[in-house]
Amino acid sequence: MARDSHMLPDGTFAGQTAIVTGGGTGLGRAIALELAALGANVVVASRKLENLEAVVKEIEAQGGQALAVPMDVRDPDQVARTLQATLDRFGAVHHLVNNAAGNFICPAEKLSVGGWRAVVGIVLDGTFYFSQAVGRHWIERGQPGTITNIIATYAWGAGPGVVHSASAKAGVLAMTRTLAVEWGRHGIRVNAIAPGPVDGTGAAPQLWPTEEARQRVLAGIPLGRFGEASEIAHAAAYLMSPYGAFISGECLTVDGANWLNRRMF
Repeated sequence: MARDSHMLPDGTFAGQTAIVTGGGTGLGRAIALELAALGANVVVASRKLENLEAVVKEIEAQGGQALAVPMDVRDPDQVARTLQATLDRFGAVHHLVNNAAGNFICPAEKLSVGGWRAVVGIVLDGTFYFSQAVGRHWIERGQPGTITNIIATYAWGAGPGVVHSASAKAGVLAMTRTLAVEWGRHGIRVNAIAPGPVDGTGAAPQLWPTEEARQRVLAGIPLGRFGEASEIAHAAAYLMSPYGAFISGECLTVDGANWLNRRMF
């Protein structure tokens, strides 16, 4: 099957609404487009309106329904307004994808307080603020739902050069498992996806800024290639769909066996 084709039946998410944070670019954009192609109404939320509007136009051009909400996930009030805007437009929300992130390479001893707070604020705080707001909404109404958190394999390993991101993603992994246990009785499933190196995303220029760095990363991927954003989108759609109905508290690694490859010999 071509990697850019859809893995789920048409209409899998018909009549349902998903919020995708960081939905204007990279993995968030790919997930938003995939869910829309499978019938979902999609709300894309991030700081840059022009990126969000471009995604909305793509979705609408394909006959889908979408809403752009410019906002900062670090502000609980803006999170609440985004949820209300979703309800005002589509009447309900069924899925949340916490994809918003920030990252840059910096040795831990040189990392500023501002740099630490920015990344932890977006990744860890933002994921909790959105999860709590949407989860509380579902619990109050007795409505099931899914939350899918985009993390990284260094959440359970080590991320030399990105201690801020590694620490935040580790917190999101713990949050994923904890909320899956707390909220399972409400029919709320909470999962995570840990992508490996994916070309063409916003983080790529920061994480492998030169061709030499790119080749070094590539050499560590046993499957011999970078991932594609559509492959992460397929994984997210699967976990959110009825096909993943008994999966909760899990982290699906999609990295070509990259994190396993220690290349000792």
